[in-house]
Amino acid sequence: MKHVLSTALALVLSAAALAPTQALAQPTVRVVIGREPPPMRHEVIPEMRRGYEWAPGYWNWNGRRHVWVPGHRQRMRQGHYYQQPQWQQDGDRWQFNRGGWRRGDRDGDGVPNSVDRRPNDPSRN
Repeated sequence: MKHVLSTALALVLSAAALAPTQALAQPTVRVVIGREPPPMRHEVIPEMRRGYEWAPGYWNWNGRRHVWVPGHRQRMRQGHYYQQPQWQQDGDRWQFNRGGWRRGDRDGDGVPNSVDRRPNDPSRN
């Protein structure tokens, strides 16, 4: 009986060692299409609660057509700023940049957001 249990345990451990693991790096997917996105929609921005930021809506590409993704509140991340998703024209093609949270200095004043008293000061741009 001990031999059967030890063999089963060895098989389970070896299978776990050979099983594929989740990749640590997220693959970058570039969306480049030949169709201009529709005009941006007007959104009413609700009053923000302390510690939250508005992530504006944008046109996403679902493989066949543009689909509107509505804006929403997101909890702020210390030392980061939110870069809005956007489409950029490159000749007759359109490339989608996903945006998201980025580390750094949002207002370009040379003071990292993590220690800046006013990291979103628009007068510094």
